[in-house]
Amino acid sequence: MTPDLSFENAYSGIVCGVDEVGRGPWAGPLVAAAIILDRTAIPDGIRDSKMLTAKRRAAIAALLHETATCGIGSVEAPELDRIGLTAANDLAMARAISALPVLPDFALIDGKRAPKGMPCPARPIIKGDGKSLSIAAASIIAKAHRDALMATLAIRHPGYAWETNMGYGTRAHAEGLKKLGVTCEHRRCFRPVREFISEENAIHI
Repeated sequence: MTPDLSFENAYSGIVCGVDEVGRGPWAGPLVAAAIILDRTAIPDGIRDSKMLTAKRRAAIAALLHETATCGIGSVEAPELDRIGLTAANDLAMARAISALPVLPDFALIDGKRAPKGMPCPARPIIKGDGKSLSIAAASIIAKAHRDALMATLAIRHPGYAWETNMGYGTRAHAEGLKKLGVTCEHRRCFRPVREFISEENAIHI
């Protein structure tokens, strides 16, 4: 399925697409993006970010930042630990919409439900990143942004291979936890991380 503007065309006014990335990783922020496409300058190749190579995703993200209106919202690991994953997901999306320079009249959300606390009316679309161009574009912006963040965090916290696993639970990440312990970027509410926490191996950087 190729995403198009069918859902966007069902609403009047300004419509944004919203998607998140980073629900499952053991470390790093949960990031959401909101985007209002310029229909006169939509880059070619927009689709679900998971279907794109990292190089292609970065190239399209750069074009979107030039042509579209984008907002980014994130929830860092300590806040996610405090409020929980579902609330963090909702908060990141609300922050992304609020980061736009103009409040949309309507938001198309990737997912099964409309998140709580949205600053505008919203409609959830199951597998929306494969159906709506705006949501697909948001998925690209969110993924490219989070990947760049994780590459930076990998420099600050070497040994966990975040530059390649983006904080997900790979063997290299698990080996890093065993050797180096838990950092401030790890999600302590996630069971695989909790299992590594102890007084002697927890570090706070």
